[in-house]
Amino acid sequence: MEFKKALGMAIREARESKNITQESISAFSSRTYLSDLENGKKEASVSKINALATSIGVHPLTIFALAYLQMDGTSNMDDLQHKVANELSHIKKASPGS
Repeated sequence: MEFKKALGMAIREARESKNITQESISAFSSRTYLSDLENGKKEASVSKINALATSIGVHPLTIFALAYLQMDGTSNMDDLQHKVANELSHIKKASPGS
């Protein structure tokens, strides 16, 4: 599955998990734009995803994690969390001033 489609599915899943309608996020963007995002017809910038996640009430990384889980049907949440935690740990150890 392509990332744009997986990201759209993740946005919809996060929004619906909070029982939020597309119309109630109209302050963020138009319902048409949000629909296009959720259907994988458009791609959002990281800034837009951050604003959208905030309006939904989830961390932006939650949306990205959901998208990557959608893309890779073989991964599960525990594996993804472990991988990211390992990578962050190694990056922080290698960073100057850590």
